Amino acid sequence: MKLALLCRNPQLYSHQRIIAAARDRGHEIDAIDHLRCTIDIASHRPKIHYQGRLLNDYDAVIPRIGASVTFFGTAVVRQFEMMRVYCVNESVAISRSRDKLRSLQLLSRKGIGLPVTVFAHKTSNAEDIVRLAGGAPVVIKLLEGTQGIGVVLGETPKAAESIIEAFGGVNTNILVQEYIEEAKGEDIRCLVVGDRVVAAMKRRGKEGDFRSNLHRGGSARPVKITTQERATAIAAAKAMGLNVCGVDMLRSNHGPVVMEVNSSPGLEGVEAATGVDVAGKIIAFIEKNAEPGKTRTRGKG
Repeated sequence: MKLALLCRNPQLYSHQRIIAAARDRGHEIDAIDHLRCTIDIASHRPKIHYQGRLLNDYDAVIPRIGASVTFFGTAVVRQFEMMRVYCVNESVAISRSRDKLRSLQLLSRKGIGLPVTVFAHKTSNAEDIVRLAGGAPVVIKLLEGTQGIGVVLGETPKAAESIIEAFGGVNTNILVQEYIEEAKGEDIRCLVVGDRVVAAMKRRGKEGDFRSNLHRGGSARPVKITTQERATAIAAAKAMGLNVCGVDMLRSNHGPVVMEVNSSPGLEGVEAATGVDVAGKIIAFIEKNAEPGKTRTRGKG
């Protein structure tokens, strides 16, 4: 098969691993910077142009769309969908997962465990917001934040209220969530491919940081997940409509609670921690689900 990897930086570990896994299994793969694509929507035949050529001969697309370019990135994915090219994660699923509020609402509708969460814009009544979230300590998040940026712990009622009021001063939307103290600063990331959890790791933040993001100095180790945690991760992926994703959850006293579903999860931490060839499993999934030669807009490029 001929595959397209949509990414900004093909030198990143995750992208190098996907490229290597595809070639090891006998496939041709190109790394394409989606921001450099030009979409032809005026024609009755949808097309994508890239560096002077027509992208009309791919069997499958692997989107790795950064959060800061979701709008244009998903437009490129949507154009491939219009061209009948198989996309591992569809554009609408990527958009769902990037909208923190929408994703939580979808997970809630499916009955998936979540921390108590309050969404607010006007923050003049900060005391009431903290109370609705279950009282301090609470985790306060900017709705547009990523990778732990814009996430603050309000340890006391006064501290939480001050943070909420400060965020309100910059006219932004915030999420206020209960702090799962029993998780002890650790979370679990499950890598879901298709309808299976193919790898799982436990992440812990660096000393003094309640956030467990690896790029912020956290550490990871393999973890044996429970049947309930496995079912929760798979259900969360299905709720988003994602075939490949990372599901982040905490172990609470009332079962697993999902914090986020990531449509472009990094592979370095989980492969290093578990020894699982996640990239290879992604390519194997494509082999089972893509239909080579299905693209209907092929022609002279």
